[in-house]
Amino acid sequence: MELNRRSVIAGAAAAGIVAATPAGAAQAAPGSAGGRGRPVKELFGTLADGTKVHRWSLENGGTRLKVLSYGGIVQSLELPDRRGRYANVSLGFARLEDYVKSSPYFGATIGRYGNRIAKGRFTLDGKTYQLSVNDGENSLHGGAKGFDKHVWDIEPFTRGSDVGLRMRYTSVDGEMGYPGTLRSTVTYTLDRHGDWRIDYEATTDKATVVNLTNHTYWNLAGEGSGTVEDHELTIAASRYTPTDAGLIPTGELAKVAGTPFDFRHAKAIGRDLRAGHPQQVTAKGFDHNWVLDKGITTRPEHVATLRDPRSGRTLRIATDQPGLQFYSGNFLDGTLVGTGGHTYRQGDAVALETQHFPDSPNHPKFPSTVLRPWQTYRTTTIHSFDA
Repeated sequence: MELNRRSVIAGAAAAGIVAATPAGAAQAAPGSAGGRGRPVKELFGTLADGTKVHRWSLENGGTRLKVLSYGGIVQSLELPDRRGRYANVSLGFARLEDYVKSSPYFGATIGRYGNRIAKGRFTLDGKTYQLSVNDGENSLHGGAKGFDKHVWDIEPFTRGSDVGLRMRYTSVDGEMGYPGTLRSTVTYTLDRHGDWRIDYEATTDKATVVNLTNHTYWNLAGEGSGTVEDHELTIAASRYTPTDAGLIPTGELAKVAGTPFDFRHAKAIGRDLRAGHPQQVTAKGFDHNWVLDKGITTRPEHVATLRDPRSGRTLRIATDQPGLQFYSGNFLDGTLVGTGGHTYRQGDAVALETQHFPDSPNHPKFPSTVLRPWQTYRTTTIHSFDA
């Protein structure tokens, strides 16, 4: 019989588990499992211009989260397995300089616009805007210096049984080519069950487009432990958005039925990863937006489940957004060394980014990403964990 996560955490705490753990895993400290503590701040590094970057550590309900003020980056997220053994399940670096020089958005807060905008260009209210181009001829994740490359102001909080961080960044009018001064607040909360909630909020003084998300790379067996091809994935989506050679949506909402893109029922990621579908050849795997069946909702609804059969760790994602970008780690090439000292290779993690559709400003039939001065952008994603 498989125990639920709360039973595992309680049992581990009672037993004082500090046993040796597999590669990529961390030990459970005596008495810490399941507890809540105030956020702890420490110096992580200094940027070339002298700006200090801090790391905040949070713990609640058996989940341990470490966040950098640089990019609002999740540097690590530790969870227990079915036997109470902890591992860091998110990819990242041990040094600030690696995030600055070579990070493929590990754990980052993404903005102003998550995903791609074709040719870095869109027209709004009759005016065409040229954005920073950083992915061939396209703009990716906000351009050359998106939200992931700025230092955020962070305010820790405890509220009832919750603990969290409130992060703020103001993007000035014209930054990376985007119109309007955008004031963004991203709140990370760990609740008493260990669920990780992200609340995004933004306002603007001029009409603009916005699509914020988080780019955590998941390996539920533990970062650096190898492939996630045996992880089982479910996505509640009957359609996806096919792309051209530049990974820009064609505008079609294609059916997943009868294709490798059908994750409506749980299946191993590796089962159809090399099926040879033309869209997979273009993307070198999966790197597409799934059109969630629920559409845009007023509150977060469950849309995806990722499970590692070996450890029993399970991630469930709920969101109010209309899309989910599933990226199968296609461009991890063995040149990056992670927090545990291991290299990351193709397929060693997946990203599951809740969002609006890529290139929406250039597709009138896609849900709108326009934000106007009298509106407030709000969206929520909840990550729930079990073992």
